[in-house]
Amino acid sequence: MASIADTANIPMTIPFNRPYLVGRELDYIAQAHTNGQLSGDGAFTRRCHTWLEQRLGVCKALLTQSCTAALEMAAILLDLQPGDEVIMPSFTFVSTANAFVLRGAVPVFVDIRPDTLNIDETLIEQAITPHTRAICVVHYAGVACEMDTIMAIAARHGLKVIEDAAQGILSSYKGRALGSIGDLAALSFHETKNVISGEGGALLINDPALIERAEVIREKGTNRSKFFRGQVDKYTWVDIGSSYLPSELIAAFLAAQLEEAEGITARRLAIWDHYHRWAAPLERNGTLRRPIVPDHCMHNAHMYFLLLRDLEARTHFIEAMMATGIGTVFHYIPLHSSPAGQRYGRAAGPLPHTDATSDRLVRLPLWVGLEDQHDHVMQAAQHILGLA
Repeated sequence: MASIADTANIPMTIPFNRPYLVGRELDYIAQAHTNGQLSGDGAFTRRCHTWLEQRLGVCKALLTQSCTAALEMAAILLDLQPGDEVIMPSFTFVSTANAFVLRGAVPVFVDIRPDTLNIDETLIEQAITPHTRAICVVHYAGVACEMDTIMAIAARHGLKVIEDAAQGILSSYKGRALGSIGDLAALSFHETKNVISGEGGALLINDPALIERAEVIREKGTNRSKFFRGQVDKYTWVDIGSSYLPSELIAAFLAAQLEEAEGITARRLAIWDHYHRWAAPLERNGTLRRPIVPDHCMHNAHMYFLLLRDLEARTHFIEAMMATGIGTVFHYIPLHSSPAGQRYGRAAGPLPHTDATSDRLVRLPLWVGLEDQHDHVMQAAQHILGLA
């Protein structure tokens, strides 16, 4: 079998991801130019804010340059101080932890559930110390964490809850949109997500008391938003902050995508369901394990993954699929085992499910437009798994 290095120059006839355009993105960008405003918070930004607030049922939405930026804003809003602790999963992207580390806080890593791969809510309470200030949950693959339990824990201990819903747009938990449950939430519109703007994100605010300060932080620590609403006659520096606004060009692109978000989700769900039916017999004979979505969670088909037997089987699968020109990828290296994670954070006990999942998980291509090549992906995967 060729190694990954040997197959590096093989063209990907079916890439892992291909950004999807709905068709109005360039028209809207041209309109932003015609409107005479290319910097942030123009007409298209307001259109995106309104869509997010109305569709997700949040108090306030603020577009940001990335999901990372939204998480950084959340960390500032919580007034985290050096030594404060934030409980989170280790099986997540670095931004989840880095946003809080930048404020001097300590990520405390908790193991994940073996079914949904989300933070194990039964382990959170024992990870709480006198230094704990918040819980940051990650809705993996757009499948909700057990938010009722998590919110109850937070209420008992006086903690804030941040939803890292980077993968979760148009997913829900017991009928509530992801991002609308915690005190704060962050979305991603990176080109690998369901709804995209190349780069981009949003901070979602569900605690009205945090809205005014969030606007200040997002505008470099100034009360510029009040000035443009006519609430002050000049604006000035009033708090810490940074430049977290995306341009109107990004917002215009995103506005076109949001208009088609429901249709995009429906097409992705059809591909996800096709994968899920195909993988069922492979799961029954013990070759792999499929994703698990609880009945009270509605997911958005952000990704389709397989859990293979072990690291060796996963490595073989990725290399063999690459040799056929099909892109498949693993996912996170656990943060608790990373150099920075060990320097800035700590694990709250052993994390066996996190470690095992990181070794076994492989993600299959899933993007709008894959439909015509979908059967080929499954046929190749089935052949490689020895079940042709």
